[in-house]
Amino acid sequence: MPAAALRPTPLPTQSTARRAVRLDSPYAPTEKRPLPAGRPREWYVRHNRRLKAMRLAIALLDTGVYLPNQAHDEEIRGTAERIGLHPPSAATCHLVRALMR
Repeated sequence: MPAAALRPTPLPTQSTARRAVRLDSPYAPTEKRPLPAGRPREWYVRHNRRLKAMRLAIALLDTGVYLPNQAHDEEIRGTAERIGLHPPSAATCHLVRALMR
């Protein structure tokens, strides 16, 4: 039996990295476009909260936080500070964990 067959495959939620991956920005952000006019204010608040939560969830995944129970509010707020976002509210932190599920 080959040696590669004896090596167990990692679970889908386990990192295969030997050490933590440093967070960096290898890409330029996309060009911002104006939001559509005429919507109620709550729509814009919800939309921006979802975008912020999505950015934070991606940054957390890049740093090795793969499960929602690993993403505590302090971890999410620290990640927001590292990537240059304003500290998220408790509702945004909840949405980040929901996106990670």
